[in-house]
Formats: sequence, structure tokens, C-alpha cells
Amino acid sequence: MQRRSFLRNTGLTLAGLALLNKNSLASFLDDPAWNIKMLTKEIGIFTEKGGTIAFMVTKKGIVVVDAQFPDSVAHLIEELKKKSKKPFKFLINTHHHGDHTAGNIAFKGLAEHVIAHENSKANQLKSAAAQKLTADKFHIPDMTFGKDGWSTVLNKETIRAHYFGAGHTNGDSMIHFEKANIVHMGDLVFNRRHPYVDKNAGANIGNWIKVLEQATTTFDANTQFICGHAGTGYDVLVKADDLKAFGNYLGNVLKFTEKEIRLGKTKEQIIKATDIPGSPEWTGEGIERPLTAAYAELAIK
Repeated sequence: MQRRSFLRNTGLTLAGLALLNKNSLASFLDDPAWNIKMLTKEIGIFTEKGGTIAFMVTKKGIVVVDAQFPDSVAHLIEELKKKSKKPFKFLINTHHHGDHTAGNIAFKGLAEHVIAHENSKANQLKSAAAQKLTADKFHIPDMTFGKDGWSTVLNKETIRAHYFGAGHTNGDSMIHFEKANIVHMGDLVFNRRHPYVDKNAGANIGNWIKVLEQATTTFDANTQFICGHAGTGYDVLVKADDLKAFGNYLGNVLKFTEKEIRLGKTKEQIIKATDIPGSPEWTGEGIERPLTAAYAELAIK
């Protein structure tokens, strides 16, 4: 729900709003900085800046998937505390990138456990070291899992983390709320937006396509998928067909790059392309990211 309706539903009074000056009040109501959308009675998504966050509020506790940045996730934490006095049981990271994990620090002393794939934890530690972050600036997982994944049951909802191999990084997991049939894909899906492909963290476009194929067979046509990012005018909520479309896009990135290499094009020439043949819906800035990664992948062969 947008902030305007969320105010009504959380009981913020006009007297409270009156404490804001006229300009800040207009900004607060007319241009909400963040958005909460409920998908079920218990499960919703939060968007502000960075990767999409999913959350579940139950009588047994709260679960959050991904954490954006400290300042943005603080807004979500505040609203969840209004909705429930129950503890934050789990914070789950889909992968290590800062726009999904920098906000982990806001859960230090709040969430009982932070969970991620073992490669995601390793990547978080490497990133913190590279940035020379002090301990008060990052909060790494205290529980990890490998290829067999992880699961728990909270208030009759089974939450399961799946790991199908390297894709966007070497540590991406999918978080499935099984009863609700909702899956947070993290950055394994960029809906009609050119993706970041982190080769330094083990990304592999060829295997990414296989990961998406496995997702479409693991889940079903009725599954609702949450993706980390979406292009302008597109939603972060997608269906199985959108996973297939993104997989096709990645395949077209490889086909185009391979063709250009065979024509003798340099990387610098290839990344100047303005579109990916066969995938016209992927437009806008950032095309050089997947093309650079595809060139690195194919030039080795």
C-alpha cells in the first residue's frame, strides 16, 4: 500500500501530521518515498531504494527477506513494529550485494538469525574487507546453507531457500513461501531491465539460464515471483512466463555477443550496442553490463 493509505491503516492522526511543516507534509503525502504492498494477509513487499524486500508477519514472529540500506529498511522496521509486537525471527539474504544487505546492520540485536547461502556470506565478508568497513557498519549471516538449501516452519508457513547454482553471483538463493506460493528471486530476475552480472563473485550467464529453467520446473504456473529490480513501467511482481522471458533474454545476450566476436568485433565495439536482438522489451541504460560479462564468458572459450 502507498504511504497515504498506510497512514490511514496504521492510525497516524491529523494531529501528528500537523507537526510537519507545509512543505514536508506535501512531500510526505504526495510523493511517498517508500511503498508497502500486501500480497496476502501476512506477506508483503517493501520498495524504496535498492532491491525489493519481502516480509511475513505472523502470530509467531516476523521474517524479512533482504534489507536494502540502513536508512530505507528502518522505515520498514518501524512499520512492522506497529503491526506486531512479535520478534523478528529471521532475516534472509538472497545474495550479498549492498543494495540487498547493507541494511543488515539495522537488524543487529533485532533479528534472531541472519541466513544466507554460504557463498553469499563469503562474498559479504570480502566486500566488507574491500570497503574496509568496521564491525558497526555490516552484519553478516550467522546461519548458512549449501546446495541442499534450508527450510523452517513458522505459523504453518514453510519457508524454504533453494540454491540451484551460480547465476547473477555464485550465491543467489530463491526464498519460497510454500503455502502462499510466493518466491523471492532476488536478483536472479531483472524484469525488463538490463542486469548487473557480477563476474567477480562467480556469476555465469550460461548457468544462470539453467537456474531459471530449474526454477520454472520447481515452481508452477500459479507461483507469484518477486524480483529484485524492474525496468521503468514494469512491476517487481512477475509470473513464470516472465522468468522464461528473462532466460530467453540472457540467451539472446550470449548469441548476440558470440556473433559479434565471430565478426571480429572488440569488446569496446560490442558494448556500444543499443539493443539485444530478439529481446526488444529490455531497453534503457545498462546494456553494457551483460554484454561485458558475456564477452568475458565467451572470449575464454
